Amino acid sequence: MRDMRQWIAVGAAVGLVAVTLPMLREHDVQLGGLLAKKTTAGSPTITRTVTPPPLTDLDLTRIDDRRTPPTAPAHGDRVAELTIDPMYQRAAIGFLRAGQVPEGAVVMTDIRTGKVLVWASYVNEGAMHDVAAEATAPSASVFKVVTGTALVEAGLSPNTKQCYSGGEHSIRPADLVDNKRRDKYCATLAQAMGRSINTVFARLAAKNLDREKLGAVAEKLGWGQDTPFDVKVATSTISLPEDELGFARTAAGFWNTTLSPFQGANLATTVANGGEMIRLHVVSSVKDEVGDIYQGPSERQVLKRVMDESTANAVTAMMEATVDNGTSYRSFHDRNGRPYLPDIRVAGKTGTLTKPTPEGPFYTWFVGFAPSRKPEVAISVMVANSAKWRVKATNVACDMLRTYFADKGAPGVSDPNNRTGATAQRR
Repeated sequence: MRDMRQWIAVGAAVGLVAVTLPMLREHDVQLGGLLAKKTTAGSPTITRTVTPPPLTDLDLTRIDDRRTPPTAPAHGDRVAELTIDPMYQRAAIGFLRAGQVPEGAVVMTDIRTGKVLVWASYVNEGAMHDVAAEATAPSASVFKVVTGTALVEAGLSPNTKQCYSGGEHSIRPADLVDNKRRDKYCATLAQAMGRSINTVFARLAAKNLDREKLGAVAEKLGWGQDTPFDVKVATSTISLPEDELGFARTAAGFWNTTLSPFQGANLATTVANGGEMIRLHVVSSVKDEVGDIYQGPSERQVLKRVMDESTANAVTAMMEATVDNGTSYRSFHDRNGRPYLPDIRVAGKTGTLTKPTPEGPFYTWFVGFAPSRKPEVAISVMVANSAKWRVKATNVACDMLRTYFADKGAPGVSDPNNRTGATAQRR
């Protein structure tokens, strides 16, 4: 009997660990250790041991935002209460629907706590699937945030200047070679980030980085890694070519990497937090027919530091150029040049890439956070359009940030939801 009690005790302990660490992979050693320590303040907790674990079969494609807090179904009769804000969630789905996008996703997070405020997957045709958790879209020029981070760590600054020519739609061998007669334009690293100048990133990467350096930074920021979350999220992939041209093209954002909308939000949240990666979470509690079986994190959970604060500040400065005078300027300003978010500076990065197939799709990204110097929210938007399109990710991102800051009472910010079809009618 004594032996039997010992085995029961061991089994209970194993079961407790299993349910305390739902959805974690075996090699998530750092987070596993963090949550396994009973002394860690604010960790997720199991209020009652159940089988299977509390978050099993959590379905974020079936979020019910008609109530507060919003809910999603899990295994059997379990119901998960979510950290999602119902107004922001409805706005995200509304903007994607109004833009008639074939497929898209919006993920918005609270910078300070890691709570997911929006988890919106939208599919216009075909079977519903969790677009926000998938990593099928190319990272495109969002990967320049990774390359920019690596370049800063290699000793460059946002003011580092590089002259260039060519490279708007592709990178040729000649584009990697400095040529005073051909290089009629020059840009700082910050300007190159804002205007997404491919040749500048390709040349600087070829001169200052190698596969090991760039790969190490990408890995720290989540590429090729299983990032802990409440549901299974596809791994953002990376394959760095060994040849110089292929390497430079990848560093500039041409193929060889993929990105999930979740990972885009994780990237933005990390930079906004001064280089600390925190655990994002969407579940506040799980209940079954008896009562509570799980409580989500009650405090901010730091996973690791992935870059120095000074590096994060430099990357932020580069990302600000995207909205100030770069590729997102037109989406964040009206036709008269007036900002939709007056006195709120936004740090962001766009990405645009079309799959080389007759049917496309045409991918656009916006990954960023605001306010850039005192961040509150991070946002990741991916839109997969067909050849004919009405909105891009930058339009949706701007309207989502307007929705958030109008709700917070920010002076001069209007709620785009009060203008019928605002997103769909924009350029």
